[in-house]
Amino acid sequence: MSQGRGPRSTWDVLRSTAWPMFVGLVKVTIPLTALSFAIGLALALLVALARISSYRALAGVARAFISIIRGTPLLLQLFIVFYGLPQIGLKFPPFTAAVVAFSLNVAGYAAEVVRSAILSVPRGQFEAASTIGLNYSQTLRRIVLPQAARTAVPPLSNTLLSLLKDTSLGSVVLLTELFRESQLAAAESNEFLALYSFAGLYYWLICVALSAGQKRLETRLNRYVIV
Repeated sequence: MSQGRGPRSTWDVLRSTAWPMFVGLVKVTIPLTALSFAIGLALALLVALARISSYRALAGVARAFISIIRGTPLLLQLFIVFYGLPQIGLKFPPFTAAVVAFSLNVAGYAAEVVRSAILSVPRGQFEAASTIGLNYSQTLRRIVLPQAARTAVPPLSNTLLSLLKDTSLGSVVLLTELFRESQLAAAESNEFLALYSFAGLYYWLICVALSAGQKRLETRLNRYVIV
């Protein structure tokens, strides 16, 4: 007669779950963060430019978008995209729904950061650019945005760090990312404290790496400072 296996120790649970959690981090959490931030940042630039536009209707739409995104919970936005939009024929797979929701959320918050950074560039930079024959888009690309980037990097880095942690909400739309892996293992083993703390360690290490990257980026952007 074979004997059943006894209950696993906390260390055994952590050791057996560490790899699935790492896979969830690499395959879902990090790609979701990177893709959502890239799309969100591109949208934020467009919204910021619309926000400072001389066209009142365009500026009004941008203000309304920012107000709605900043005035509603991210979890609610995620539920609307994944559970609500299918009722009007827009159905997305979990990963795509998460990207859409997180990108729009990033755009809503980052747009004001980008707008403030653009407005911090002295108006004389625009005037000087026009005197040498640069049009508006060329002025933005070659003169204004490189200078604005230095001002925007710290708050945008905070947005990126928040996004990384907010991806844990992807579990509510059935994404098996880092936090979801810890949830599944904790429900099976009842080692909630150990597994959730271990998941927190993963998030913390990535945040430390991103913060280090932010400092290096700020150093490189210092060359755009006009003295």
